[in-house]
Amino acid sequence: MILLDEIEKAHPDVFNILLQVLDDGRLTDNKGRTANFKNTIIIMTSNIGAHLIQENFEHLNDSNRDEILAATRVAVNDLLKKTIRPEFLNRIDEIIMFNPLTRNEIKGIVEIQLNGLRKMLSGQGVNLEVTDDALDWLSQLGFDPQFGARPLKRVIQKKILNELSKQILAGKVNRDDKITIGLDPNNNFIFSN
Repeated sequence: MILLDEIEKAHPDVFNILLQVLDDGRLTDNKGRTANFKNTIIIMTSNIGAHLIQENFEHLNDSNRDEILAATRVAVNDLLKKTIRPEFLNRIDEIIMFNPLTRNEIKGIVEIQLNGLRKMLSGQGVNLEVTDDALDWLSQLGFDPQFGARPLKRVIQKKILNELSKQILAGKVNRDDKITIGLDPNNNFIFSN
């Protein structure tokens, strides 16, 4: 498997080389040596149309979701055709535009991250519980429409793990008892036994 990230930034010579790989399933260098790519999956990512996606998805809601997704796909594919040479595009088997994450999917990602944190902490004898309102707030804090769920790990590190460490070191919570993370009325995380 080969991942080519942000393929639109590649030098034109790279596209020429990839044409041979995508066409023949092999690549021959200037010394006549051949590399076989017949059983290789090549994945290319691109940010072409990212501004369109971001603009369109700002107006996304349950009632217009399908319509906006379809229109965005068409606009991004048109932009791809204007940006990438047709002979290259014709050799690509599938073009996939990912849908934006729903609130439930974001919450699921938060739960996965928290389960990893729980597992890590349980190895140190810490039993962690997170209330539903704290989970919902983490879902909001850890998601950015432009970057998706990427900020989530930083939010968990800063707002949960770092603060939990401070609370344990200050003696405000006992690491040997179950620690519950909740929210106060100002949406600050609170830690209690």
